[in-house]
Amino acid sequence: MTAQPFPFIGSQGHELAGVLHRPSSAAKGSVLLAHCFTCSKDLHTMTRLAKGLADAGYAALRFDFTGIGESGGDFADKTVSANVSDLTRAAASLIAEGFGPCALIGHSLGGAASVLAAHRLKTVRSLITIGAPSSTEHVTHLFADDVEELANAGRATVTISGRSFELASGFLDDLGQHDVLTSAAELNRPYLVIHAQDDTVVGFDNGQALFDAAQEPKRMLALESGGHLLGPRDAAEAALEAIVAFLDETNG
Repeated sequence: MTAQPFPFIGSQGHELAGVLHRPSSAAKGSVLLAHCFTCSKDLHTMTRLAKGLADAGYAALRFDFTGIGESGGDFADKTVSANVSDLTRAAASLIAEGFGPCALIGHSLGGAASVLAAHRLKTVRSLITIGAPSSTEHVTHLFADDVEELANAGRATVTISGRSFELASGFLDDLGQHDVLTSAAELNRPYLVIHAQDDTVVGFDNGQALFDAAQEPKRMLALESGGHLLGPRDAAEAALEAIVAFLDETNG
């Protein structure tokens, strides 16, 4: 397996930083990974998956959304719509690299964006979400104490898990423009929902709602533990095993 820098231009014209993991032999297919709201491509959830997928024979692209990690742009200008558009650009970049239709894996809010993107992209062959909310507005509970100031001031510094981020009110305005459950219901592609029952950031009921909304073919992996980030190695390995089996079945 090799990992190489894979920069491309995002939806707002900034260069986005990506890493493409290639298997040691001809790839069985390609997979695009979308990280969570304040995470990056380098979160262990993303790196473990990318390396494991490459070991299993898939090319895997993990990248930083606009305004975070090593990508250009301003985090304050972040919206779910922009993330969906970044995913569209990333999928197109995989096509330009010579890969055909890809699978899409999204974690947390990146999972919600992935549902929305997959609904619109014919180049996405199958979808997997991990700890994803069933509504984009769910994310506001992470900075509930700052929502009023953000809405009134138009721009504010919010605190999420002890870290400070600047956001513009356009982020809040955009959240109400998306219906994740309707997009899940209209996917018409194989869908795997992975959610830990002890997830305290995005409750398990969100994963259940996504699964219930989707049409067949669909599958759900309900992990007894693992939390929101699938930090414990056994949870991460169980998720990877389920993902590889799902991809082998649906992307062959």
